[in-house]
Amino acid sequence: MAQNAIDPADGLLADVVGPWASEKHERLRKYVDSYRSARAMFLPPRGTGGAAYIELFSGPGRSQVEGVENYIDGSPIVALRAAQKSGAKFSELHFNDLNPDNVDALRQRVTRLGSAGTFYNEPAATAVDRVIYALNPLGLHFAFLDPYNLESLPFSIIQKLATLNRMDMLIHVSIFDLQRNLRRYLSDGRVLDSFMPGWRDGVDVNRGDQAVRTALLRHWLGLIKSLGTTPADGIELVSATGGQRLYWLVFVSAHPLGRKLWRDISNVNDQGRLL
Repeated sequence: MAQNAIDPADGLLADVVGPWASEKHERLRKYVDSYRSARAMFLPPRGTGGAAYIELFSGPGRSQVEGVENYIDGSPIVALRAAQKSGAKFSELHFNDLNPDNVDALRQRVTRLGSAGTFYNEPAATAVDRVIYALNPLGLHFAFLDPYNLESLPFSIIQKLATLNRMDMLIHVSIFDLQRNLRRYLSDGRVLDSFMPGWRDGVDVNRGDQAVRTALLRHWLGLIKSLGTTPADGIELVSATGGQRLYWLVFVSAHPLGRKLWRDISNVNDQGRLL
């Protein structure tokens, strides 16, 4: 469960994040900026398909860095500001969060930045259906999926988003959750059954923990490829200050331009690669 704070800058709710959140947001900001020319092709006067931005785990839009009195923009505001600055704004904003207070705070912040969005207060697996229904299937869309744990991201969400031909996704996979709960997840099975269906047939659970985690993620990436979309090379590893592995950032796209842009901005090093 996320911790909460009040941002003194606007008096609205904020969540509490680790200092590594800025690293994740910088990649998001660079991608939104780098994709401005492609986005413009789907916006008037050049195109009519639209370019939507989607978050199914949006949070309140501002965050306090844990342990210090420093407040930063959350990912919805990072993406919104980057698009505004680029000159190619998103044509639609779709934000969902299970906490109604987060939704209310984010709505106010988005409005204050001169934008309008569609806001949902539902489980992500429910909200995704409403989002897809609202999108133009001929547009160029981008979803940032940043759940707190594996349980919150059933594979069905990715599967449904991938039905749109031009849907790029930047996905947070919680390695910390997988490390901490690996043997429980293997024993019970329900979280992994939802997050990566079919894992039981492809993973030898009798191997060491590191080998099992790698096999699980390879299986998950294989599921994504089976949808006709492709994870980019150089999966980004984000670690805590002390070196503890926290999560992978996995960029997924059905077209080579998206993957090329991600390679150009990700600054992957050997220690940050899984595959």
